[in-house]
Amino acid sequence: MGNSYAGQLKTTRFEEVLHNSIEASLRSNNLVPRPIFSQLYLEAEQQLSSLEAGSRADNEEEEEEEEEEGSESSSPVSYQMKPPPEGCCTTDGFCQAGKDLRLVSISNEHIEVPSGFLLVGAKSPNLPDHLLVCAVDKRFLPDDNGRNALLGFSGNCVGCGKKGFCYFTEFSNHINLKLTTQPKKQKHLKYYLVRNAQGALTKGSVICWKGAEFRGRQSSSSTCSSTLFQLPESSGLSGSISSEPLPAANPNTPAGTQQTGTLTNSGPPKKRHKGWSPESPSSTETWNLQLNPQVPNRIKNDGGSLSSLPHSALVGPASSPMVGSGEPVSVPDNLLKICKAKPVIFKGHGNFPYLCGNINDVIVSPLLYTCYRNSQSLSRAYEQYGASTIQPISEEMQLLLTVYYLVQLASDQVPLIEDLEQIFMRSWRESHLSEIRQYQQAIPQTFPQVPSQIAPVTSAQLPWLAGLAASSCNDSVHIIECSYSLAEGLSEMFKLLIEGKLIKTNYVVIICASRNRGIDSCIVITGKYQARVLSEGMLTPSDYQKEVNYQLVTGKVETLGSFFSTLCPEGDIDLLLEKFYQENQGHISSSLSASVNKSTAMNGTGAAVCTSYEIEQHQIRPFQLAVAQKLLSHICSIADSSTQNLDLGSFEKIDFLICVPPSEVTYQQTLFHLWHSGILLELGLEKEHLTKQRVEQYVMKLDADAQIKFKVFLQNSMQNPHTLFVLIHDHAHWDLMSAMHSLYPQTELSTGLVDRLLNCREVKEAPNIVTLHVTSFPYALQTQHTHISPYNEIHWPSSYSNGVDLYHENKKYFGLSEFIESTLSGHSIPLLRYDSSFEAMVMALGKRFPRLHSAVIRTFVLIQHYSAAMMAVCGLSQMKNYTSVETLEITQNLINSSRQCPSGHGLMVVLRIPCTPLAAVAYERLYNVRERLALEDNFEIILGNPNSGITIGKHFVEQLKVWQKIEDVDWKPRTYLELEGLPCILIFSGMDPQGESLPRSLRYCDLRLINSSSLVRTTLEQELGLAAYFVSSEVHTEKAVVNDVLESDPEKLSSTDNEDEEIATEGSASEKRSPMKRERSHSHDSASSSLSSKASITAFCSESSPPFVTAGDTAKSPHLSNSTEENTNSHEKQKQKVDKGAQTTVSKHLPPVTEQLDTKQNIRSAQISITSSSSSPFSSSSSSSAPTQNSFILQTSQCSMTKASKQPPIVFLPKLVYDIITSTDSSGLPKSSSLLPYHSVMWASSFRPLMSKMMTCTEQSLYYRQWTVPKPIHMDYNNRNEGRMDTFHPRRLLLSGPPQIGKTGAYLQFLSILSRMLIRLTEVDVYDEEEININIKEEPDQCYHQPGDTWPDLETFKKIPFNYTIHDPKYEDASLICSKLQTINSEDRSMSRRQEDVYTRRQTTRMRLSKYAAYNTYHHCEQCHQYMGFNPRYQLYESTLHAFAFSYSMLGEEIQLHFIIPKSKEHHFVFSQPGRQLESMRLPLVTDKNEDYIKSPTFTPTTGRHEHGLFNLYHAMDGASHLHVLVVKEYEMAIYKKYWPNHIMLVLPSIFNSAGVGAAHFLIKELSYHNLELERNRQEELGIKPQDIWPFIVISDDSCVMWNAVEVDCSGDRKSDYTWTERNVSLKQILQHIEATPNVTHYALIGMRKWSSKANSTEIKEPFSCCHVHDFIMLNVDLTQNVQYNQNRFMCDDVDFNLRVHSAGLLICRFNHFSVMKKQIAVGGQRSFHIKSKVSDTPVSISPAQYICAPDSKHTFLAAPAQLLLEKYLQYHSHRFFPLSLKNYSHPVLSVDCYLNLGPQIAVCYVSSRPHSLNISSSGLTFSGLLLYLCDSFVVASFLKKFHFLKGATLCVICQDRNSLRQTVVRLELEDEWQFRLRDEFQTANAKEDRPLFFLTGRHI
Repeated sequence: MGNSYAGQLKTTRFEEVLHNSIEASLRSNNLVPRPIFSQLYLEAEQQLSSLEAGSRADNEEEEEEEEEEGSESSSPVSYQMKPPPEGCCTTDGFCQAGKDLRLVSISNEHIEVPSGFLLVGAKSPNLPDHLLVCAVDKRFLPDDNGRNALLGFSGNCVGCGKKGFCYFTEFSNHINLKLTTQPKKQKHLKYYLVRNAQGALTKGSVICWKGAEFRGRQSSSSTCSSTLFQLPESSGLSGSISSEPLPAANPNTPAGTQQTGTLTNSGPPKKRHKGWSPESPSSTETWNLQLNPQVPNRIKNDGGSLSSLPHSALVGPASSPMVGSGEPVSVPDNLLKICKAKPVIFKGHGNFPYLCGNINDVIVSPLLYTCYRNSQSLSRAYEQYGASTIQPISEEMQLLLTVYYLVQLASDQVPLIEDLEQIFMRSWRESHLSEIRQYQQAIPQTFPQVPSQIAPVTSAQLPWLAGLAASSCNDSVHIIECSYSLAEGLSEMFKLLIEGKLIKTNYVVIICASRNRGIDSCIVITGKYQARVLSEGMLTPSDYQKEVNYQLVTGKVETLGSFFSTLCPEGDIDLLLEKFYQENQGHISSSLSASVNKSTAMNGTGAAVCTSYEIEQHQIRPFQLAVAQKLLSHICSIADSSTQNLDLGSFEKIDFLICVPPSEVTYQQTLFHLWHSGILLELGLEKEHLTKQRVEQYVMKLDADAQIKFKVFLQNSMQNPHTLFVLIHDHAHWDLMSAMHSLYPQTELSTGLVDRLLNCREVKEAPNIVTLHVTSFPYALQTQHTHISPYNEIHWPSSYSNGVDLYHENKKYFGLSEFIESTLSGHSIPLLRYDSSFEAMVMALGKRFPRLHSAVIRTFVLIQHYSAAMMAVCGLSQMKNYTSVETLEITQNLINSSRQCPSGHGLMVVLRIPCTPLAAVAYERLYNVRERLALEDNFEIILGNPNSGITIGKHFVEQLKVWQKIEDVDWKPRTYLELEGLPCILIFSGMDPQGESLPRSLRYCDLRLINSSSLVRTTLEQELGLAAYFVSSEVHTEKAVVNDVLESDPEKLSSTDNEDEEIATEGSASEKRSPMKRERSHSHDSASSSLSSKASITAFCSESSPPFVTAGDTAKSPHLSNSTEENTNSHEKQKQKVDKGAQTTVSKHLPPVTEQLDTKQNIRSAQISITSSSSSPFSSSSSSSAPTQNSFILQTSQCSMTKASKQPPIVFLPKLVYDIITSTDSSGLPKSSSLLPYHSVMWASSFRPLMSKMMTCTEQSLYYRQWTVPKPIHMDYNNRNEGRMDTFHPRRLLLSGPPQIGKTGAYLQFLSILSRMLIRLTEVDVYDEEEININIKEEPDQCYHQPGDTWPDLETFKKIPFNYTIHDPKYEDASLICSKLQTINSEDRSMSRRQEDVYTRRQTTRMRLSKYAAYNTYHHCEQCHQYMGFNPRYQLYESTLHAFAFSYSMLGEEIQLHFIIPKSKEHHFVFSQPGRQLESMRLPLVTDKNEDYIKSPTFTPTTGRHEHGLFNLYHAMDGASHLHVLVVKEYEMAIYKKYWPNHIMLVLPSIFNSAGVGAAHFLIKELSYHNLELERNRQEELGIKPQDIWPFIVISDDSCVMWNAVEVDCSGDRKSDYTWTERNVSLKQILQHIEATPNVTHYALIGMRKWSSKANSTEIKEPFSCCHVHDFIMLNVDLTQNVQYNQNRFMCDDVDFNLRVHSAGLLICRFNHFSVMKKQIAVGGQRSFHIKSKVSDTPVSISPAQYICAPDSKHTFLAAPAQLLLEKYLQYHSHRFFPLSLKNYSHPVLSVDCYLNLGPQIAVCYVSSRPHSLNISSSGLTFSGLLLYLCDSFVVASFLKKFHFLKGATLCVICQDRNSLRQTVVRLELEDEWQFRLRDEFQTANAKEDRPLFFLTGRHI
């Protein structure tokens, strides 16, 4: 049938099925043919290979003729053309002036086209092969998207040149189109005309008419074809449409595609209807690239209002998308009375007539109309298939498919709009498979394809085809065909209804296809059950409540009550009850509740008490911890992103508020979790003595009082900017009503509260509030307008991944999927069931009482069933006939449960009654029945109302207190969890559950009364979520029981009254007394067929004892032999908690012994040890004691609660809900998943793909984000920003996980670890070590200064001798430096640890960062932004690179350094004026005094610590102006500049890339001295004396984090009395204090203590010391001009430098009242040097012994600097050079001009060879060795001869090369006293090009 205009099925498959069906019906007398629909669409989707080669050609012309003929034949009034003027030309193809307009004739002529006009081709019906050329104003033509065409026309004739045609009718007359229909530009202006390469005019692309509501071809038989220009560029399209989960538009599709192909003539409606505009939703519904929205073009008076219709919203009966038209239809009186149901009329296509008369007895719905309309708008997802050829599904096809769908519905099924949408979708996809494939393959073709000749379904055929389909369904669907309008069909339908001729009919389809305009249709639901469900489904939840309330208040239900009383032949139930009560008043209570009373009494003696009762302690499960960590990592990623939306570094602590729905139980439950989690104490929010009132501050019920509490929360957040407030919105899918929405003024105040509070501006803008939404049903928060970024969603992890158990939990979660799984064949008795006898009774009563709401009927029937069941259990056996087996089972087990336990523990039954008034009625009735039956002490009935707490009888409160060991007199249960073990019926009311958790003793969840007509995914899942449950995973829960019992006759079970011997496993008493056998339907009707009345046999040995199983049974039962194999997955390795009270060992049904031997694990997983002793883990060794084939041991413990807690509850559902939950769609997902996710959202399009079974939670979220939009009542409705990312709130997260899985515990744990992380962020590990070598006294204690002195006195200080001993703990492994005065203790200073281990072993302590701390790059608070250069408001800081050269004689060459100076720091430097050359760094004067200025420039050498180095001194300097320079190696320059863009960098020359810290210190000092000279010269010109320039610099380590000052209080009586305290101070305070020292320029080096918590008072007593200084020093570069750092050194260079400075006679002062804290940094620094082999890249550890070798040997050379190898070797192996020195501290090694670390077991004595240097007196000292390291010309032979050496002392000379080694030996005349051997020469293990160092060793003669 070629390319139909409206996407009818174009498959040979459809034609074949259709013809076969027709043929079969004609030939057969008795066979009912299968409906076409079931053959086509209910089978698995097939690949239609016949379409692969489908081809088409441009047969537009024939179809045009066909269309015109069709129009004429079916049009009642043909279009009357105005007669042409006399004498003019009327020839086709010529204008009235006689000029040729045919394209073929004038294609090469020059045609003048006015500006703004385009040439287009018009089609004439009389010249099918020709196009007529016209010039048309382009404003009246559409753009590429088919939009923005002005209404009307403006055109010129290109033949005669006549201009100014303002009407297309006039123009069509002029060019002789000779039309028989209304002339329309959309219909006849077909193509743009373009010039080709030769300049000839040719047919171009199709004019993209689109945009009005338009039916397509008006006549039923017409079709139009299309030509598809195959574009080679489109070959990028790929993928298969038939399996795509979410097809997306292909970006490779060229823009031109949208103009190829054929257009049907759509456009604005006739007569410029004022309701239409090019931008109205009705015109733009189909989005950019889709053509022909096949929407009815008969726009009614309110056509413009279509845009406001929700896509598939359930609009109430009154609302209508279109006002009726034509003659009115009268609704007959007494319709409801006669029909027993209100018919529901669904408007379909076309016009709908007015209804008048008794209109209250019918309901009219636009739902189907909306579905049809939406199914004709192609979605963006299908644009990639080329919108030009793929048309929406035609109206005829839609209606036919609807009929097919209705035909195959069973009598108890209700049509679902989602089903219909998927059918349309599948039909459309199959019908367009060829085009889709064609686009996917995209093979360029030169010639258009030939069309496949299949005829479309026409309007004329439609009624016949529909009737044919309906003929097979036994009158379930009745077709009424009418000639003129729907009115006659509706009237006939009403007539048939009144006459009772539609009793068997559920659906009436009325079709009016007489007119050429297309079809009018509507569908009337006349089936009583279907009409009731659909009409009730249209009520909003509040309307539903009102309706039920009204029926209760007005007494309409009394008829129901009186009806019930007539059912019972024995008389009214109440009379029976009264009679029973009177007869048994004396003794019934004692017999029934004897066990309860007895057990309570025996508790005192301790004889028979059930020990299985234990309230679970609060503990975090692995899952919860994993989720908490996921939440934390999301928070960290928000903080780490460059958006600056969350600055975690600025927060010191956590505060929070948990918002819960206004349910008292949920509120108390959250308080309970909060109290037991200990989180408030952990976060430091509360003190030890926590009161309930304090805990209540942190949980907010979203009720009328919420605003006050929330206001306090907001005020706290504003007042505490350094506290991070976490706003937790629990049960977040509850109340998503927009606060703006006032459609429901009558609703209570609490609706819209979430929007009003959580979405308020203050919360959105507060930088310290993070909102966490927590819900089990996140779908409503995952729409196109959501506030939550998809990256901020956290989904509960699955427990298994590829079969691997990820989290070892000792419990198995049972949720929706597990419940559904239990209904599949191959499993044990299903956990989900429905009650067919209950449903049958409800249906019968529904027909009898049509005016009563089904919720009322269902509730009354169920109460009746429960009442009768209670009576039956109490001995009134005749009442069994008035209840269902299911209800009897529940009641039986409930009443007997407390008898089976010595302590009276029992089961909980949840009876869910959403409607509160009905719940109250049920409570009252059941309460009365219980009283009459004297069961009030046997079980409790609790009315659970969301707005009130729990009320239970005093007797039961006492029982609970005994079980839970509660002493408090006033205690009463506040949460359902505290009802653990209480036998009770909990009547759970409220329209929606609000997050209440149920205890482990829950056994039955009776959901038979949930509102099944309101089918929304969230509603269904949250109802089923009530039963979600954790069962102990040691207990097997899959296939555990007895097959033959299932087949057994229930009569046989009643042979005994002893429950212990009963073979049945649960509720056996109900079976014993149940002689009735009923025939049941298939499936899991819980009492169906083989289960007959034994509905209660479950796989989970529950209410009574487990069965004996013999070997024979095992052989017969495949379930048993395999049962344990499935159990091997259970986590048996974990310790099993064992009931102490049980006496024997129970074993699962074990496989035969042969199998046991093969699978030890089976035994382990199959057996459960219950011993009388305390619990012990059951190991595989138990196989030795495994029972033999015949021996199975019974469990004696009968506590029902214990058994209940080891198995999930059984859930009873309405049949309708059961069918939806257990049926799956084609992707394998439960049907409930494809329902609309939430009441206040709607589908964005009917053309959406199915969800897939394989979708992860994330993919599901993305699916809903693409395919759902919020309704105006939803709080996210206005959150739109055209798809830009900024609609997401940056500090909003969503945690979703199944119900009852432990989300509360997870988010409380999250708060805990977030708090710990924040504290960790504000804490730092600092070295905390005692000073070393403090026992080595150099002199008797002598005080030079008073403890309270602020500064040293210069003259006094000069008297203090220098302390050579190193006290810094980091040098614990360094050689001791001896001086003559030392009284050396020769204890073994053994090598306590290796240098490599120093980092891991050094002692640290955790300190809270003070406000004066130095920070790394991770800190960015508001104040720091400018300092750091990261403020997004400022442009990134620009820097300039400046070279700075100076010569240094010792290096023998000029040194060139580079400065990187940010623009903001240039004021610290002097530049030459013309060339901007860097001249010097500005230095202040000694006399300068400025409170906000630090005079000394700070230099920090660093390597490998661009992220972790503490270079942010903003807070440390307390905001004072200072000059800070980072000294970096050349290869690290870029990375440091990236992280610290606003810091000055000093870049070392590349030759120092592999150098150590000595080189950096050396260059800093030399540069600073050179700069001092430059500044003196510069400022001398300004009249300033050279000595007035400030000579100090600070050299600081990159790990100095905080600074402390000691405050000494000398206010004691005696001078020696003083107390001291230490506190954090700013570095600014310390530096300014030191800089203000009197005569400060006389000191060469000033330093401070290393902080230690163990600092002793002797250190503090003397405020100033003359000793070594480290880590943070002030260096006087003027005084130390001639003392250099050794640029080759890697370690101990500061000790070496200190010794040089002292020997030069300069003062070194340590301020003991100041200390520096050093942070432990695990990366960078000296650890960044790794010594590895030069040959292989594989990292092999090389011991220090291999660092040197003999010259010219074949030793492996190492890739490391020679100096590093030397220092490391001497540190570990110097005893090989100095054997006599080992532990010989009184005879140290003499080290000349340098200090090298020879390891802790060798002492050294430092002497300087410089003239006039200060050295220790060496007289009386004998040395055990001599170390000459790179000695210079100051070392002479006479100098060495002053020292005395032991005999056999060793000498080590180290030089740069072998030549200088020999020269040194000769120059120093060493051979006079030392003996050398050839083999005593060594070198560092370096290759020649790496310039190794050479050693020569010798012995003293």
